[in-house]
Amino acid sequence: MEGFVLRRYQSDDAPALAVAVSESLEHLRPWMPWIALEPTTLNEREKLIAQWDRDWIAGTQYSFGMFCEARVVGGAGLMARIAKGGFEIGYWVHPKFARRGFATDAAEALTTLAFSLPGTTHVEIHHDRENPISGRIPKRLGFEMVGERAVEASAPSESGVHCIWRLDRAGWAGRTPRSELAPPPSYSSGSAGPPQPRRDSLG
Repeated sequence: MEGFVLRRYQSDDAPALAVAVSESLEHLRPWMPWIALEPTTLNEREKLIAQWDRDWIAGTQYSFGMFCEARVVGGAGLMARIAKGGFEIGYWVHPKFARRGFATDAAEALTTLAFSLPGTTHVEIHHDRENPISGRIPKRLGFEMVGERAVEASAPSESGVHCIWRLDRAGWAGRTPRSELAPPPSYSSGSAGPPQPRRDSLG
């Protein structure tokens, strides 16, 4: 998608991120539990970006911003919060930039990133059963819906049932890429934890 960049947040992205979130509150409120914490101060948002950097170093979460030029148009993350060997992908998009393929491009790039990390066996995307629009993205990327899971509803429109989409390494290796958004990630070795993607890995 021309003009679209997926990259790590930096501390000076906090003002642009604040604008994007504030303009997306009502769009995201039905499905995103973290919207209940809004509004936050600029200082709190800078601290959040700093926490994302620490999570990156720890290998527990890789948080990215979706950008069109200097404007934040969404966010995406790769999270090590499911079964061993697995990563979960999450995403959100500013309503003015919805249905342009940004979330699909981001999910594709993060799936590629996940399978470039040693030990990754599968990637999942979860969405509430009452939010089937989010299910179009994993389906488009070749994920398979493997079941539903009861969870605690934590946002106003959630049903408390999540649809679980999964893709394994072999399935991803055999797919036909739909975009050239992300080049193969590069790595730097750390003294602890898995190899970490460098700040410029994905834009």
